[in-house]
Amino acid sequence: MAAASWYHRDISRVVAEELLAKAGRDGCFLVRDSESVSGAYALCLLFQRHVHTYRILPDDEGLLSVQTIQGIQAKCFRTLPDLIGAYQQPNNGLVTPLLYPVHRPGQAADEDSDGEDGRGGGHTASAVPAGGAGTGAWLSAPIAGRTHISQQLHQRLQEQVHSSPASDFMGFMAEYLNHHLQLDLEALRHGHPQLRHLSTALVTACRALHRRIDFTLAGLETLARVFDPPVSPRSPAREQVSPAWATAAPNLELLLNKISTVNHLLSSLEKKVLKSLQETVSRHNLALPCVAAAPPPTAKPLAVQSFEVKVGKLQRAALTVDVESGTVAITKKGSGSLEETIPQDKILQLIKYQSVQSKVRLVYDREPQRSLSRDFVFPNARKREAFCQLLQLMKIQHSNLDEPDLISVYVGTWNMGSTPPPRSLASWLTSRGLGRTQDETTACIPHDIYVIGTQENSLGDREWVEFLRASLKTLMAIDYRVVALQCLWSIKIVVLVKPEHERRISHVHTSSVKTGIANTLGNKGAVGVSFLFNGTSFGFINCHLASGSEKTHRRNQNYSDILRSLVLGDKRLSAFDLTLRFTHLFWFGDLNYRLDMDVQDILAHITKKEFETLLAVDQLNMEREKNKVFLRFNEGDISFPPTYRYERGSRDSYMWQKFKPTGVRINVPSWCDRILWKSHPETHVVCNSYGCTDDIVTSDHSPVFATFEVGVTSQFVPKQAPGSDPEPLACIEWESIEVIVKTASRSKCYIEFHSYCLEEAQRSGENTSQSCDIPGFLKLGWSAKSLPMLHPILPDLEYLGDQHLLLSIKGVESCESYGECCIAMKSMIGSMAQQFETFLFHRGEETGSMRGWMKVRVPKDRRSTRERLYEWISFEEDDAEPAADAPTCPKPPLQRLRYPNEALPLHDPWPWGDAEPSPPLLCRSRPRSLPEAAAGYTNPAYFIFEGVP
Repeated sequence: MAAASWYHRDISRVVAEELLAKAGRDGCFLVRDSESVSGAYALCLLFQRHVHTYRILPDDEGLLSVQTIQGIQAKCFRTLPDLIGAYQQPNNGLVTPLLYPVHRPGQAADEDSDGEDGRGGGHTASAVPAGGAGTGAWLSAPIAGRTHISQQLHQRLQEQVHSSPASDFMGFMAEYLNHHLQLDLEALRHGHPQLRHLSTALVTACRALHRRIDFTLAGLETLARVFDPPVSPRSPAREQVSPAWATAAPNLELLLNKISTVNHLLSSLEKKVLKSLQETVSRHNLALPCVAAAPPPTAKPLAVQSFEVKVGKLQRAALTVDVESGTVAITKKGSGSLEETIPQDKILQLIKYQSVQSKVRLVYDREPQRSLSRDFVFPNARKREAFCQLLQLMKIQHSNLDEPDLISVYVGTWNMGSTPPPRSLASWLTSRGLGRTQDETTACIPHDIYVIGTQENSLGDREWVEFLRASLKTLMAIDYRVVALQCLWSIKIVVLVKPEHERRISHVHTSSVKTGIANTLGNKGAVGVSFLFNGTSFGFINCHLASGSEKTHRRNQNYSDILRSLVLGDKRLSAFDLTLRFTHLFWFGDLNYRLDMDVQDILAHITKKEFETLLAVDQLNMEREKNKVFLRFNEGDISFPPTYRYERGSRDSYMWQKFKPTGVRINVPSWCDRILWKSHPETHVVCNSYGCTDDIVTSDHSPVFATFEVGVTSQFVPKQAPGSDPEPLACIEWESIEVIVKTASRSKCYIEFHSYCLEEAQRSGENTSQSCDIPGFLKLGWSAKSLPMLHPILPDLEYLGDQHLLLSIKGVESCESYGECCIAMKSMIGSMAQQFETFLFHRGEETGSMRGWMKVRVPKDRRSTRERLYEWISFEEDDAEPAADAPTCPKPPLQRLRYPNEALPLHDPWPWGDAEPSPPLLCRSRPRSLPEAAAGYTNPAYFIFEGVP
């Protein structure tokens, strides 16, 4: 029997409301897992075009009841079907009886049909959340037959299945929970504590372990005999006696005896071998070699680099950068005479021109109270970037800061095709090859953090880590430290840092999620690592999504499953969308999105290097445009050819035909391997390179790399020592907040405020205004009286400028989130209220928008700050200087909120205002690799805010 069809497990609130809206009849209902309370449920009921949500909570005895409704006595039920059956009767406190169950939608087969990973075969997914192999049967068992204890245990097992590689074992345990737990419970009630059925289940599950231990024991005993003392020729030969358990039937006691024997052998074997070798040395008078400790490797000093540049229209010069001495020398090209040497502490600013990608302006002190600026034009943009990176590095090396403001992060992804790597990974680890690559003058500058993600990696975990460390040691002369290693079958992620940063890393978390067939196999899925670097939180996710050109929807679902199930970051932020929990989140891997174009046309465009045309039909870009995946993520410009599917052994041709017993399958060349990132607003992150190698040919995928410079914060130390007087307080004040959420509910809501600068989470009162004139949307408003004044733990401007606030809109009845957002405090600091506006997200979906007015007041004596090392490099749009009398832009008027996705056409009047809407002021970030759309706003799904220019 299948589980009750009205039980939809862990679908989101938005999906539940969409299903009820499609059903359309008063009294339609479904039950899903609660998003706010583990082990609880949410009963969703449609009445008069609005969805009403009731929480179903267990008590201490495991009895279920609908959260108390005013004036109605709570009724308790042993099972969920019993509760639903009772509430199908009238006058039970619901807005309407439960009349029409909304059934789970069927799911199509989700196997990887192209068999890229050697796993084929059809399989129809049962309506289950991500879990281990063999879990379909037990998760689909009749709910009526379970006690609440059983349900809780199922829930716990289900949570463990996400990250456990022991899927077969989990299947046995699920079978026990489903069929035999009740029998053991009954026996326990009658005074029989033996748990006979559990013992039987464990014996069955451990049969393979018996065989493996027998094999291991035989090997250990053979090795032990090798190092036994020599036997005298006169001594009788030892008889090989098999232990008593060798032929006994397997049981738990026998298994424990075997494990004890293995433990004894392992603990004694090393002592036995050591004693034997020592006796050999003393018997033959062998001298043990003296092994001198190898000196720790020292980082290679950076060579002095020289760049040819144009100064003015005709003059040529050479810029020589000496990072070690901290100087920049300007030499005239014709005469070779030294014109000027500029110490690093005299360089005030570096300005990059965006209109001329190879041009830079250097501003420096020449005389007291007088600065000079000079423009230099490099041969190309890559040379300019190398010059800027060297000056940045010079500033960092010669700064007197105890903690860094800026670090460099390398991210690499490679589907290794289940073959060993080549002997050298130099081109991959130094970002050389095709696309936007590192200049040779900076390619061997070591990065602070290396994050390597691989898929179809056949190497052992330790073997792979040591291979990477050895490769970096050869290239950079630095012994990088391992922060984390997380694996799921052949999907691996390794994080390495410089030794001096090891103490700055804390709160390391790892997690994995299976998304293979029926979400039970780890051939597809994701692994993740998160940590704090001083005060900055990082998240890294490496994934391998479903393959096949036609599997776009399945890949989108994989993304959603990973987003929902990966357990990373601060546990206090677990209710927030995963993409909001980190200052910087990097998501990469074999995403497997393909190109929607005929293969011959694709090959023709690749030959002509017409990548823009191909990127316009890239499935990932198109899905991002539709807001299906990776909302508000960034990706570097793609200027390298598709990285899949090459002929192994070369990079001259694509092997786009795959011959199978069922026929020929077409795998069109595609950018399957991608690196994306998302950061909190008003933080510093710059992508300096994004490309692929052209000389690593062992796989049908080319390795992909990206490098970033990332601003980081450190533990703030106030400049003023605490005195006897009361500390002045900074405060965050709200004037008003308006929200539009995509929902069919009419629930009252409150706002939860989280931040590392607050001692604890705060919450507002209920919304003071509410309207729902547009079906499917709810407009909420909070006045200043219902919003809390927040007091950060430190009042200093320098500290507050680095902080962010996370806001969550929650229903009063369900305590579930309708959407979350992040607000940077930096631009809100001042005595006048500033306007903010942002999108709301929940479980990877855009669920609404928020705008309001707020200010962050800082005490007068705490307003000092300092320039960050990354702030001395700025951008200038064009060569033209602004006129002295040019008018300044006036402060924009208050923005009008716009509905997301199912929004009104742009020519429709603003539904709650007295004015016509104006052209949108704030639009979504488009995938950077896509060509810009033509002027004119034709798709309201891309715009939320409207305002008067």
